[in-house]
Amino acid sequence: MWLADKWKDYEVIDCSDGEKLERWGKYILLRPDPQVIWNTDKSSKWTKLNGHYHRSSKGGGEWEFFNLPEQWSIKYQSLDLSFNLKPFKFKHTGVFPEQAVNWEWFYNKIKNAERPIKVLNLFAYTGGATLAAAKAGGKVTHVDASKGMVGWAKENAHSSGLENAPIRWIVDDCVKFVEREIRRGNLYDAVIMDPPSYGRGPKGEVWKIEDAVYPLIKLCSNVLSDNPLFFLISSYTTGLQPAVLTYMLSSALIPKFGGSVSSSEIGLPVTDSGLVLPCGASGRWEK
Repeated sequence: MWLADKWKDYEVIDCSDGEKLERWGKYILLRPDPQVIWNTDKSSKWTKLNGHYHRSSKGGGEWEFFNLPEQWSIKYQSLDLSFNLKPFKFKHTGVFPEQAVNWEWFYNKIKNAERPIKVLNLFAYTGGATLAAAKAGGKVTHVDASKGMVGWAKENAHSSGLENAPIRWIVDDCVKFVEREIRRGNLYDAVIMDPPSYGRGPKGEVWKIEDAVYPLIKLCSNVLSDNPLFFLISSYTTGLQPAVLTYMLSSALIPKFGGSVSSSEIGLPVTDSGLVLPCGASGRWEK
């Protein structure tokens, strides 16, 4: 498992009975996690909360706040990145902290490439991967279908001192954007994607990952330069296990570019138990 274990402003304190107890800076949140199917004893820490997301039996849910600001910031000190957190309606805060293990990986690849690296970040959300790639010196195109998420990513770039970094901010359907880039002849040295299980584009385009992800990987192979550096895909969808990611990346990229693929679960250390909370999977192709 690839472990995101360099955080200082974030930790999973404990997890039990479908929920995880987390520290985000100085604030303690309790959020649902479907992977937590065990029921272990809970310490008094579980009662000292600043926010609790209650899942509804009808789907969705709502936050209950206890002395929590509308927005606050945390740092990922290892790469000197800052993130503005805003708990919003579907339990999220604006950062997937487990992705830091991937940020570290491609930060080093870009930093050590000894050449300019153009990065395409699809389904780019609030910009964690974009900021890490830009901090390493990459020239990044950040694409997300949500105007609000792109605006939030720009705020994070400003907080991280990257407001003048070479980042192109695009609000668009990711598939349609890649198709246009192919027609324009625009090429990239690296592709990062973190596709949702299900979603809709700005004009109502339907995205179902099991139907769309492999065609998108193949499509993206057509925007890779002659000497690409890496291709990273992450998934939180149950059926897309590491071996599936390996198979898709290997089939789409190795015949064209050679290189090798590795895939693994990604996870976060749990402070109280000393165990690891699994948080999806990632696949990495590299030359």
